[in-house]
Amino acid sequence: MFDLDGTLLNTIPDLGNAVNHALGIRSLPVHEMYEYPAMVGHGIRNLVTKALPEELRADEGYISEVLADFSSYYTAHIDDRTEPYPGIKELLATLQESGCAMAVVSNKFQSGTEKLIRKFFPDIKWVAVMGNQEGMPLKPDPAIVKMIFNSYAGQTGNKEPNAVMVGDSSSDIRTGKNAGIATISVTWGYRPESSLTDADILAHNVEELEEALLKKDI
Repeated sequence: MFDLDGTLLNTIPDLGNAVNHALGIRSLPVHEMYEYPAMVGHGIRNLVTKALPEELRADEGYISEVLADFSSYYTAHIDDRTEPYPGIKELLATLQESGCAMAVVSNKFQSGTEKLIRKFFPDIKWVAVMGNQEGMPLKPDPAIVKMIFNSYAGQTGNKEPNAVMVGDSSSDIRTGKNAGIATISVTWGYRPESSLTDADILAHNVEELEEALLKKDI
């Protein structure tokens, strides 16, 4: 199970541009791209809230208005500058050829998650592509993992898969642990390595990630 933003794809340029658009039309201060990695990972409402000046972060109505403008712009520009991390396409192809079942587990809104996966990984036969959906709790709640287990069981009859959660944040680690599965943290994403030490394995590059995922004992 792969996280999306910061793990498979670098989405910061498009996320940052969309937030800056929503801020700029209100003459609010915008942010540099290097500031955005610390804001992402807990859904787009949380991202927009963190980007606002502190005195506006308690105004839920205002946040909703900014979020609407962000969402409209981001939906239209979601893949302008987003790219897979180097080696990710090749990794997924290798895993698929090796018989690994794969799924996406993201806090990005569902339609955006699906659009990016269709564009960048069209040849991968995903068990499930799960983003944030109405009524579904965000990671690190394990509900999304359990839904994927149910989907996988329905497709294969395997009710207890040997599963691993791959992500770039402590939220991904907690998601895996809450679901009772192994965890691998990648260090090329949006969080410092010092925040990832609770993962079962750290992968500093795609080669290390491939080696870890193809081990029989993870």
